[in-house]
Amino acid sequence: MAKVSMIVNGSPVSKSIDPRTLLVQFLREELRLTGTHVGCDTSQCGACVVHLDGKAVKACTTLAVMADGHEVKTIEGLAADGAPLHPMQEAFRDNHGLQCGFCTPGMIMTAIDIVRRKGHDLEDHVIREELEGNLCRCTGYQNIVASIAAGARSMKDSAMEKSDLA
Repeated sequence: MAKVSMIVNGSPVSKSIDPRTLLVQFLREELRLTGTHVGCDTSQCGACVVHLDGKAVKACTTLAVMADGHEVKTIEGLAADGAPLHPMQEAFRDNHGLQCGFCTPGMIMTAIDIVRRKGHDLEDHVIREELEGNLCRCTGYQNIVASIAAGARSMKDSAMEKSDLA
């Protein structure tokens, strides 16, 4: 057994686990955070994307021991219970960026990472290129791309509002 300690969605977590446990298994089975989905187990679909120290990673190919001492954020950590949705979540809702919803958590976590890396003013072709590792089996991606562009703009507006309060 290996002991892991990390911050998950702002809360400290320590558990003893099999050292071969994948991060997605740890989140879903040990912590019951089931918003992170298992779609392929081969890093092809992106349904399992979470943020590790603020960067998008595929939790199906990341060992939980690799997150020891680090910070993990899942879809559940974007907005506290009863709090307003994260701007990217709102954009997916408002722009119909989901159908069955299975890929949506990974898409949203990836989208936030795209904004972190590429900025708030995203062109469609950039979004489509950046989504290469995320698959949706339901849509033609048009609404997903529109959602990410709108979410990026909303994140900029939200950041500006917060800086005005400081």
